[in-house]
Amino acid sequence: MAGAEEMKKYRSPLVSRYASKEMSYNFSDKKKFTTWRKLWIFLAKAEKALGLPITDAQIAEMESHAEDIDFAMAAEEERKLRHDVMAHVHTFAHCCPTAAPIIHLGATSCYVGDNTDLIALRDGFNILLPKLARVIDRLANFAEEYADLPTLGFTHFQPAQLTTVGKRACLWLQDLVMDVRNLERARDDLRFRGVKGTTGTQASFLQLFQGDHDKVVELDKMVTEMAGFKKAYLVTGQTYSRKVDIDCLSRLASLGASVHKICTDIRLLANLKEIEEPFEKEQIGSSAMPYKRNPMRAERCCSLARHLIALVADPLQTASVQWLERTLDDSANRRISLPESFLTADIILSTLQNITEGLVVYPKVIERHIRHELPFMATENIIMAIVKAGGNRQECHEKIRVLSQEAAAVVKQEGGDNDLLARIQRDPYFAPILGQLDALLDPKTFIGRAPQQVQHEQPYFCSV
Repeated sequence: MAGAEEMKKYRSPLVSRYASKEMSYNFSDKKKFTTWRKLWIFLAKAEKALGLPITDAQIAEMESHAEDIDFAMAAEEERKLRHDVMAHVHTFAHCCPTAAPIIHLGATSCYVGDNTDLIALRDGFNILLPKLARVIDRLANFAEEYADLPTLGFTHFQPAQLTTVGKRACLWLQDLVMDVRNLERARDDLRFRGVKGTTGTQASFLQLFQGDHDKVVELDKMVTEMAGFKKAYLVTGQTYSRKVDIDCLSRLASLGASVHKICTDIRLLANLKEIEEPFEKEQIGSSAMPYKRNPMRAERCCSLARHLIALVADPLQTASVQWLERTLDDSANRRISLPESFLTADIILSTLQNITEGLVVYPKVIERHIRHELPFMATENIIMAIVKAGGNRQECHEKIRVLSQEAAAVVKQEGGDNDLLARIQRDPYFAPILGQLDALLDPKTFIGRAPQQVQHEQPYFCSV
């Protein structure tokens, strides 16, 4: 019955349909509020160590109730108080009567709120980075396997100089390696808000320690280290600077741009029937057209990547409108934008891993497309061969231009195949080089250093 009732409420598909358990938990109420309690315990421990009259029994009592949160009581308290932090202070105090007088001592709401957000951001990056590394590993294997397979390159989505399937994958890899760098930097640049008081001056803690500045500094350092951070921000208002959120979400938006480009490429190649994402045995591509094999995973990645890219607008606007030491109009927005950015990034990486583990390549289709375009691309090689055989470059150029236009008319106006090669073979002018045509039209002579570039980059990609 409870399940049926839940179906009457809106549920974010980011959690109900897509995101991993670990990322969903990272932004769950359970983790959020147990982290609040841990932060209150860290604060009490540090205050006791620095001489405040807090007992071992009080700390032990708090530690014994760090996980058993009465969420119903907390919700009722919040309805009465209209203040989420004080609601949880009261709920924690209810099960810790001995420790109640020292819970949240000297702190402001942002002590638990902002510090918990910073922990969630750090842990979110730690969830994403291994997933991104796995995608890179799968793509690196794919690039190596197809390093030598010639394929049409495309500029303006028009046939261009040949490349290889593996070399094209290296373009994707290079972007993702940049994303690893960006995510690691964003994570490593994070600092702890620490214990700063209501406007960042630490006045309440200075009063608690009777004007002892060294103890206040040591308190900040101790709590920061207990929370697993090496450094705290030296200066804050009531909150840490909301530009930190910009730094984090802009890195995720950049990842979204990478994934969107990769998956758009895969969708285009699927249309050409050169490469396809995995397609399950019983998967249905269309309810009306049973023959279809739609690139639904790549489409999902593109759809969610657009959302991820759009979310960076939230912290940009939030940071710009924070007045003086702080305004509360950041709160509701951040409750949405921070979790959704990490949940969305988590989903697209998991989906992209699935795609890259099962990419299907159709060499014969690729070969047919090359055969269709290669005669046009080989004209420069043919001109050079004629000149080497004693011919005139301009004269040869004009003959090929005329024959190329005739062949193009067959392709475009009659729907026929590219017969340029047959026209060249029938023209007596080209008799001196007919024996060289097969070599001049070998696709592998058009791919430059693409295979070598793939092999050169493999150690770099695989070291991530």
